[in-house]
Amino acid sequence: MNTASGKPDRTLIVLLSVIGALVVIALIVVFTGGEPERLDADTPEGVVQAYSAAVIDGDEQAAGGYLAEGAFEGCEDFDRGPTDNMRITLVSTTERAESADVKVAIVTSYGSGPFGADEYETQGVFDLVLVDDTWLIDDAPYELSICPNPKAGS
Repeated sequence: MNTASGKPDRTLIVLLSVIGALVVIALIVVFTGGEPERLDADTPEGVVQAYSAAVIDGDEQAAGGYLAEGAFEGCEDFDRGPTDNMRITLVSTTERAESADVKVAIVTSYGSGPFGADEYETQGVFDLVLVDDTWLIDDAPYELSICPNPKAGS
């Protein structure tokens, strides 16, 4: 691989440069996964995605726009815990003529230990109803529930 003068072969240098560039590109792709694909807002899955994103972002007013009129009726404001380390993944959807169930996996990460972050995963179901051709959430997993009309004085 070395020439008679002791200098490295140019082919070897080019090959190592190409391999190094591919490794850097692969690392960039892995560590910058990007935003998830936005689902159609006219589907049960799209409504759950938009609602969940609003709750995680702390925008309860926007999240309330995805709720059916009687959703969480009589609820009291409660501390559901932090949502900044929460990841929601679609598991399945069962759609009927006027209702739908969207099952999700809710993964919450806590701190980091010697083997990485501690994670806790649960599954929850969003119940949706079709109101005037619009899917609205009638019930949500408690980790993502909001109290849109807290009692006065709360």
